[in-house]
Amino acid sequence: MDKLVVTGGGRLTGEVVISGAKNAALPILCACLLSAEPLKLTNVPELNDIGTMLKLLAQMGVKVEREGENVTLDASGLNNPLAPYELVKTMRASILVLGPLVARCGEARVSLPGGCAIGARPVDQHIKGLQSMGAEVGVEHGYVVAKVGRLKGARLFTDMVTVTGTENLMMAACLADGETVIENAAREPEVVDLAQCLISMGAQISGAGTDLIRIRGVEKLHGASHRIMPDRIETGTFLCAAAITGGDIRLLGTSTGYLDAVVDKLLDAGCEITGEKTAKHECIHIIAPPRLKAVSIRTAPYPAFPTDMQAQFMAINAVADGTAIIRETIFENRFMHAVEMQRLGADIKIDGNTAVMKGVEKLQGATVMATDLRASASLVVAGLVAEGETHVERIYHLDRGYANIEAKLNALGANIRREKA
Repeated sequence: MDKLVVTGGGRLTGEVVISGAKNAALPILCACLLSAEPLKLTNVPELNDIGTMLKLLAQMGVKVEREGENVTLDASGLNNPLAPYELVKTMRASILVLGPLVARCGEARVSLPGGCAIGARPVDQHIKGLQSMGAEVGVEHGYVVAKVGRLKGARLFTDMVTVTGTENLMMAACLADGETVIENAAREPEVVDLAQCLISMGAQISGAGTDLIRIRGVEKLHGASHRIMPDRIETGTFLCAAAITGGDIRLLGTSTGYLDAVVDKLLDAGCEITGEKTAKHECIHIIAPPRLKAVSIRTAPYPAFPTDMQAQFMAINAVADGTAIIRETIFENRFMHAVEMQRLGADIKIDGNTAVMKGVEKLQGATVMATDLRASASLVVAGLVAEGETHVERIYHLDRGYANIEAKLNALGANIRREKA
């Protein structure tokens, strides 16, 4: 098992290219199941989760061709509408095959994500939506089992805002008979990117990016080409890395338009941020002051402050001037990285879903353990300014969502090496 050793003290400068968005790529990969014609994708990030999804699709009969960031998927030979636990257990996004499989094959057998009880996470919203569209859906021996002749358009209302639920039901509705309306839909840019891909395949979708999406079902979808949007969370993470080190960097191939809430908070912290365009790239330029001002945040569904950036801002506030309050409203137990930051010397007090932070002059390197994907990133960001070496263990979480993060940071002036733990 690998770990990262981060030697703090360097100021980040230079340019870095932002990868395609994992959270956009995963549902778009699943969209190939809706058509018997090839789907050609570019800017697909080279991540463990992407590899897992491609394995899952291949075992269903999809022909997969991958060359770096280019992926071609041909589901004309789709013959096994099964998502086994062995693959699903490592990646909750595997549930995204459910809607496309039911819509195209009339059946699906998809393992519940590992450790996920119905109701504890919004998998029940996927099931309720498909049932409203006429499918018979049940849970048998840890699998969601669904059958239908052809899905029928329906008015769907999700009890909570769920990104994967919105994506699953939107894909299913593309081949349903009649019109489907999804109310209380997720508004994330990744939902819009999926909708744009589906539209290029012949789907009739309007309202993506709002809380009401309309889909008029068609008989079939055709092949298409689509470029995956830039990863706004990787973008935000590199902005935080530049900010915490007093850096001056350009992030290429991305835009501030995906990150209004994050950019606003970094401006409040004292950074200068501008969107720029070059001959080849749209980009973001950030210049940070020697020491940031503390900023309070409250996570909420898009377009509010993203829960996936909460941990990185905890790292910033650990060394910022002043006191900040962080409120996490999306996920329970998402302050596990706080204990690890305390090992680095951060002054953090946790009360339920609220963290109160008082910035310290400096952090000190220590051995810390990553508990999830974004926690991993926050510990690396904190390590960039900690005195001495910070050893971040269990970084398999990090490799699920960041492509070559240590190489990208080192190119900006960081000092990070990968070792066996």
